[in-house]
Amino acid sequence: MKTIKIGLIGLGVIGAGVVKVLQENSELIEMRLGASILLKRIADLRIEKGRGLPIDKSILTTKAEEIINDKEIDIIIELIGGYEPALTFLLQAINNKKHIVTANKALLAKHGQTIFNAASKQKVNIGFEASVGGGIPIIRSLKDNLAANRFESVYGIVNGTGNYILSKMTNEAITLQAALKEAQNKGYAEADPTFDIEGIDSAHKIAILASLAFGCHIPIEKVFTEGISHITPTDINFAKEFGYRIKLLAIAKKKNHGIDIRVHPTMIREDNPISNVNGVLNAIKIRGNAVGETLLIGEGAGAFPTASAVLGDVMEIARRLISGDKPHFVGIKSHPKIKLKPIDEIDSEYYLRFSVVDKPGVLSKLSGILGKNRISIESVIQKGRNQRLGVPLVFMTHKAIEKDIQNAIKEISKLDIVIGKSILIRVENGN
Repeated sequence: MKTIKIGLIGLGVIGAGVVKVLQENSELIEMRLGASILLKRIADLRIEKGRGLPIDKSILTTKAEEIINDKEIDIIIELIGGYEPALTFLLQAINNKKHIVTANKALLAKHGQTIFNAASKQKVNIGFEASVGGGIPIIRSLKDNLAANRFESVYGIVNGTGNYILSKMTNEAITLQAALKEAQNKGYAEADPTFDIEGIDSAHKIAILASLAFGCHIPIEKVFTEGISHITPTDINFAKEFGYRIKLLAIAKKKNHGIDIRVHPTMIREDNPISNVNGVLNAIKIRGNAVGETLLIGEGAGAFPTASAVLGDVMEIARRLISGDKPHFVGIKSHPKIKLKPIDEIDSEYYLRFSVVDKPGVLSKLSGILGKNRISIESVIQKGRNQRLGVPLVFMTHKAIEKDIQNAIKEISKLDIVIGKSILIRVENGN
């Protein structure tokens, strides 16, 4: 029976998960693959205790080069994260004609073009299923199972930490700070949660998905990104009154030769399946011209769901090595005719909340400014009486252009009848 030898760079949470799944499921993997997988070498800067796993100390090293330059190793798994030295390690490995599996979404979002070009030149496989959605097979769905479709949109919840926080705020009526603290205590959020809370992690992931779906390179700096730090229980309660829930969505749509790509808190209807995906789960909806809508839901992070995706890639590459197939490479091409739409040009429905002085004529004044900026109002809610702090005045709009909305907010915010910061949340109704 053939043996496929692999090397692992990075023995953190995900790396330890890969080792454990390999150890526990080795017989099952061997039966399904028709070959054995041998973990020949593990590199990590902190290997003293082997993360508490029953690992032969002789295969541990602090030098990634020992794996990259080992002629017996067929596949290298990179799980150290970040840009460097991960990029250098991957390019060196590819140059040595090693097949690659990575979960590094930040690296792929920023340097994916360089990595894919190198892999194509050296004719090696690269698997990156684990970079988006943890154990959800979203990458394979786009590049294999649904590849006959002309994709129209890919959107959904791709960050479990943000979803956990918003779910807690919605279901238990607690503040963002309280929900974040609980997420940190349970290990769902890092000590520095910036990438999750501010939408940066989601932006990396939607850039990868959009690149695959639409066949073009998406520069990460072009993805409009807005986090959830300004979301309050007040907005969540108003959303409920309108029949919506607030989720941190990553959205990519192809319209009229342009791509609308963005990450931000979004109101979606309560009867939308994604609005009922709670906790650390992810949910990604794909719309293709042939298949229609397909929704994938599952654990989007964690050691074992991510390890499952990593080893799925390892097994796919191993099958090709066993059968002698040529590398199955899916690159990301440049399409100069496809442009990315600036956020100012998108059209959406909007939730607008202003804190205003409670006196006659205020509603008329604000409505007039919205109308002057070509914004049609669908419904209005005004509640409470508090002369010192102001009362909330909430509008739900029909579809409008973002630039018009921003101009109206700027004008309204200058009025002496408006107190404090105005709040905008975009609304998605599946169109």
